[in-house]
Amino acid sequence: MINPSAIGWIDKFFLEQKPSLLPVSIQPNEFYTKVRKTGFIYGHIVSFDTDFPIKTKGWLTNEISKVALLNTLFGVYILTSKEKNPEIFIPKTVAFYNEMNPQGFNLFKKILPNDSPSLNLEKIIDSRVQTNIDIISKNFSHIVTNALLFIDVLAFRQYLVHGEIPEKYLKKIEETIISIVSLALKTKTTKSKYDDLLIKLFESSVRYSKFSKVNIKNLEELKLDFFTNELEQSYLIDMAGMALWSDGIIENNEAYFLHKLAELMNVPDVFVTESIDKTNEFITQYKNEIPYFKYSNPVKHFYDQTTQTVITLITRNKNRLVKEIVQSKELMLLLAYSTRRDLDEKEKKKVRKQLLDICKTVPSLAIFLLPGGSLLLPIFIKFIPKFLPSAFNENLDEEDLE
Repeated sequence: MINPSAIGWIDKFFLEQKPSLLPVSIQPNEFYTKVRKTGFIYGHIVSFDTDFPIKTKGWLTNEISKVALLNTLFGVYILTSKEKNPEIFIPKTVAFYNEMNPQGFNLFKKILPNDSPSLNLEKIIDSRVQTNIDIISKNFSHIVTNALLFIDVLAFRQYLVHGEIPEKYLKKIEETIISIVSLALKTKTTKSKYDDLLIKLFESSVRYSKFSKVNIKNLEELKLDFFTNELEQSYLIDMAGMALWSDGIIENNEAYFLHKLAELMNVPDVFVTESIDKTNEFITQYKNEIPYFKYSNPVKHFYDQTTQTVITLITRNKNRLVKEIVQSKELMLLLAYSTRRDLDEKEKKKVRKQLLDICKTVPSLAIFLLPGGSLLLPIFIKFIPKFLPSAFNENLDEEDLE
């Protein structure tokens, strides 16, 4: 039995799966359909597409994700190279990840030159499935970040075809996903402030794109002809459909958006219908297991959970926070302003900067310094004044607040 947290699990995986017995004749649409059925596309793995069953009783979510990522990478390797030798696949995968390692993103810092390729790959995959969302709130599924793991699979296919990852490929596909999700949400008949939060969740999950907002106004601006592979096209449509899903009902304008997206990539309408049906079928069947989809507004659920997380952090560190804040008159005044009116962008920037400086001195608040932690800062700023001494507001000179 495989233990994905024990050294040597990759070698044991291939020993048990006996890939030399597997057929290599598989088509892209067949491969993608099987991967989607496992839940890997949606970021919630419910099964593995393997010839020999794998028992996962007692496994942690990240352990399931590790095996799923390995198996899906191996699947696209078989699809692309038409061969199935793990001894060739493993070093190639390590070489691929070494190339895709972005500047400033020290993903593989634990890798040692004397380690075997399979051990190096274990360390890479272990780092790869760790999610920012887990750090922010353990009550919220890391579905967004894990859904984006399929980008690794698409980039690996590019690496196998070209011998390298095409320049700016990773940045381009991440930006396209964010843009498509943003445009998809704009088509929703009923909108809420939480739609913007969903965009921020995607933005905090990407690794290669650094931007604060999506500026694309329509699908035609996306230059979708960059994505010519069937796997890429199918994935982009499914991601749009997942963003639109709320109660199992796709409005006419939402369906039109998905069909227009498919048309621009020359994808048959029949795939859009299948995508809508399969996404609804999967989420309907498993939503009780996926925290993200347990509620009618999953993003509101995330907001509620993270709000409670922030309140808990402030409460536990109240004395230390007050001590640090009172040392800065400017920060105190800006926080007081925030209880009476909305701060302008310059003021918000000052508050964020000074609060982040304080977080650096309080270990328990390091969460706000991590990738994705910026999602919590507005909530942090909102609740801090409520935890400060009453004299903080009562004794402030009114002239300072005008």
